[in-house]
Amino acid sequence: MSEEQEWREGDESTGEPSTPRRPKAMPVGRAILLLVVVLVVAAILAGTGIVGRIHARTEVADQTNALAAPTVTVGVPKLGQPQQEVVLPGNLEAYTDSPIYARTSGYLKKWYFDIGAHVRKGQLLAEIESPEVDQQLSQAQADLATAETNAGNAKTQAGRYQDLLKTDSVSKLDTDNFTTQAEAGNTTVKSALANVQRLQQLVGFEKVYAPFDGVITARGTDIGQLIDAGAGASGTGRGGMELFHMAASQTLRVYVNVPQIYSQGLKPGMTADLTFNEFPGKKFIGKLVRTSKQIDPTSRTLLVEFDVNNRTGELFPGAYTEVHFKSGAMPPAMIVPVSALMFRSEGLRVATITDDNKAKLAPIILGRDDGATVEVIHGLSADSRVILDPPDSLIDGETVQLAKPAANPPASGGGKQ
Repeated sequence: MSEEQEWREGDESTGEPSTPRRPKAMPVGRAILLLVVVLVVAAILAGTGIVGRIHARTEVADQTNALAAPTVTVGVPKLGQPQQEVVLPGNLEAYTDSPIYARTSGYLKKWYFDIGAHVRKGQLLAEIESPEVDQQLSQAQADLATAETNAGNAKTQAGRYQDLLKTDSVSKLDTDNFTTQAEAGNTTVKSALANVQRLQQLVGFEKVYAPFDGVITARGTDIGQLIDAGAGASGTGRGGMELFHMAASQTLRVYVNVPQIYSQGLKPGMTADLTFNEFPGKKFIGKLVRTSKQIDPTSRTLLVEFDVNNRTGELFPGAYTEVHFKSGAMPPAMIVPVSALMFRSEGLRVATITDDNKAKLAPIILGRDDGATVEVIHGLSADSRVILDPPDSLIDGETVQLAKPAANPPASGGGKQ
């Protein structure tokens, strides 16, 4: 029965008007409990929503980072030989190599040797006609004779005046004048003599002689050609041309740029084997005679000179050779492909992977380079995981993903089809 019905029944039974009944008030404890339950339910609902959103954001961030991380291929470096032979390129050069220029001007009268001729020191190579110089020499000799005559006359006069001065027959001033003229005459003679000697040397330069034993490797003139004295400056058009070029090839020099890592093992007196494509299977012995004792800061190499005996004349200056020598006892090198190298402003680097899949750019020192692979002397170990083809944007500490191996990897050495 509802409260409205009770109210109406009460009015009918008593016959008196009834007042409406008030609802009973909820106990305070029950109200507080109800409020706590509502708050707890609201907190649970709100917490569930926040946790879900945080989890969703975390998943999105993880997926974004995973997609942003570069995928790389990893390999293990190969172990090189601890004792190895170093092979480096070298160039043969003549022990003495010199251009021959004229020291006097004129016309080429005759040449006696052409390219390939073996000449001895002091042999006549060519003759130059210089009529102007010849006439200048004749004039200078005449001037010298005149100066000698004048000097003799002045000396005689000075002697006479000195004798007359003893008897006070002449003045001291006149005597001093004649004495000074005699001394000036002697100086004039010396000057004229020096001029004669200079022109005699120029006349002597009309004949061009070999400065050392060697081979004529070039001839740059011919009969009747105008010859200018001196060496011409490049691009100026002044000075003379090269008459001949000579090379002494009985002993040849071989210059080799040795990487810094091998520089400490090179000592004068050690030998090396030289091989040439034109002499298959034959080796020539070179002896290390000197080093530059300075590392080139650009290439990080040491310039080394080997001398080779070429008395038989088999080898030619300018030829290319490969120099083989032992590098000495060194720790084994790690061999990696060239594609693993990273060229950075701070130096050469190789990208490796740590246990938590983060990139680490390791500084390295290279040994030999055969074009496809390189030897890493320092910076890697046998258990290093090397990124074979790292992206240029890779930085130290960046997270990377490992590429999954192919289901059916191609056979080794198959190459591209």
